[in-house]
Amino acid sequence: MRLIFSLKIVVFLAVIAFATVPGAWGQYSNPAALSATTIPQADLMQPAELVRMLKAAGQERPAVFQVGSFVMFQQAHIPNSGFAGPGSQANGIVLLKKLSAPLSKKQLIVIYCGCCPWNHCPNLGPAYKELHDLGFTKVKALYLANNFGDDWVSKGYPVEKGE
Repeated sequence: MRLIFSLKIVVFLAVIAFATVPGAWGQYSNPAALSATTIPQADLMQPAELVRMLKAAGQERPAVFQVGSFVMFQQAHIPNSGFAGPGSQANGIVLLKKLSAPLSKKQLIVIYCGCCPWNHCPNLGPAYKELHDLGFTKVKALYLANNFGDDWVSKGYPVEKGE
């Protein structure tokens, strides 16, 4: 419960801080054009489906990248996921390119953020678009309706803390 409460506070403060920083949207002049809601329904993955995939023996594991804030990643993240930086910022896109470079273009990649409610997430849309622009053909976005704390941690799904 403490972790969930802490995550909610961090998410709230991150959203407020992000929204008040001039130029926080980085290279994207119209962040709404690349919001999470622009990701096709067919490319959304439910948390329970990802948990099953991560537990399945013998199945090729997807590459999982957190495309939100580093503070949230340190607090709790999906085990073995990589921190790819905020998808809404140029440095996050650079890191995402670097982490995905060694992967096959046919590798399943799952991206997630969980910083805020799905309809307001500034990070997923740009990260999803960038991966497609790089030629990846199997990109899914983890659908977290409210945030990572509510839709992953509180459900008892596995987490790691720290880097």
